[in-house]
Amino acid sequence: MRSVIRMAPSSVAPLRVALLAVALLGSGIALAQQAPPLQEQMTTAEFRAAGLDKLSADELATLNRWLERRVGEQAAAAVEQAREEGRREVVEKNRGFFHFGSEEPIQSTIPGEFRGFGKGRRYTLANGQVWEQTDGASLAGVRRQDIGVRIRPGAIGGWWMQVDGYNTTARVERVE
Repeated sequence: MRSVIRMAPSSVAPLRVALLAVALLGSGIALAQQAPPLQEQMTTAEFRAAGLDKLSADELATLNRWLERRVGEQAAAAVEQAREEGRREVVEKNRGFFHFGSEEPIQSTIPGEFRGFGKGRRYTLANGQVWEQTDGASLAGVRRQDIGVRIRPGAIGGWWMQVDGYNTTARVERVE
């Protein structure tokens, strides 16, 4: 047997208001910070179906202020999150140029064949960065496919490249 819970009419309106508020906030509807009142956003039938017509003018005004404040807070949080994501993208894209961005090592691979270190050689990484060797470090006789690479910033400027399986490091500078 199925049981049905019935609520007194006076307790239904606040529940409907709360459900409506959660639905509006959770649905992803983009409302401007100066959003029009609910009664202007909804049809008369929707307004009545939600039980909002039972609210006093003060209750409705309070609900509208609360929704406006919540939407404003969420909009501000979304803008801040987008700003931070954009900043991280710029930092990551430009790492290696003049010590821009994070001091964390760059880890990637050199797709294709790696033939050791040599001054003036260019190394294109799987992440799209292109680095040129600026010192005379040598790693002769090496022929490896898709080798892992780690590029770390130096203590007083410059960047140092090391490939998996070898201790030799070469000074490099990012050119693309």
